[in-house]
Amino acid sequence: MTSDSVKLTRAGEVATLTLSAKKGALGPDFWAAVPPLLAELQGARALIVRGEDVFSVGLDLKTSAPGLAGVLGDEAGFSAVVREMHAAIEGLAALPIPVIAAVHGWCVGAGLELISACDLRLCSADARFMLPEVKLGITADLGGLQRLPHLIGRGRAAHLALTGEPINAATAERWGLVTELLDTPEALFTRAEGLARQLAELPAAALEGTKRTLQSEANHTESMLEAVRWNARHMTLEALQAGLKRS
Repeated sequence: MTSDSVKLTRAGEVATLTLSAKKGALGPDFWAAVPPLLAELQGARALIVRGEDVFSVGLDLKTSAPGLAGVLGDEAGFSAVVREMHAAIEGLAALPIPVIAAVHGWCVGAGLELISACDLRLCSADARFMLPEVKLGITADLGGLQRLPHLIGRGRAAHLALTGEPINAATAERWGLVTELLDTPEALFTRAEGLARQLAELPAAALEGTKRTLQSEANHTESMLEAVRWNARHMTLEALQAGLKRS
C-alpha cells in the first residue's frame, strides 16, 4: 500500500516502511497514513523504517502550517492536531515486533523523534541528526524529549534540544543514538534487511516481552502532552516563518 508520503512493502516476514515524500518531509498525509499502514502488519515479524533520497528533513511546515495556524493559542484545538502525529509515532513504538530505523542523510526534528520510537537505529556515514525546534520557537512535542534521555543521556539530549545544532554519524554512534555505523547507504540497507531477517527468526513472544520490558521505564505520556500544551500557548507563526527563512 502507498500514499504520497509513505509506503509499506513486504518481503516475507520483514516489512519496510519507506518515507517517500521529497526529502522524507512529514506532512499531514504522512501522519494520517501511518496508523492504517501499521494495522496491515499482521504476520510481519520485523519492520524497517527508512527514507529514499534522505531519511527525513522533519515536519513539512509548508503543508502543516495551515492546519496549525487556526489553532495557535487554542490548547484543545492544537492538541487535537498534534494528536494525529502522536498516533503515528506512538503506534510505531507500540508494535509488538522489533522496529529498525535505517538512517541515511538528514534526520531532522520530527524525523529524529520518529527514530527515537524505534527499537534499533543504524545509520550510514553520511547521516546527520538534528532537533532544531527551538530555532522555530517550538518545544519538541512528539516524544523525542522523553525518549532521547533514555537513549543518549540527559546531557546529550539537552545539547541536541537546546542548541538545535546537528551531530554527524560518528558522534551519533559514540553517543549511542545509533548502534551500528555503515559506510554507505547501500551497505546500511543491506545490513538492516539482514538484521530484520535475523530477528524474524527469533521467538516472537520473547522479542515482544523483551521490548515491553525495555520500554517500561519510559512512561512519558504526560510529559509529552505538557510539551503540546506549552506549544499551544506559546507557538507563533512569526517564529515559524523566521525559522523557515533561516533554514
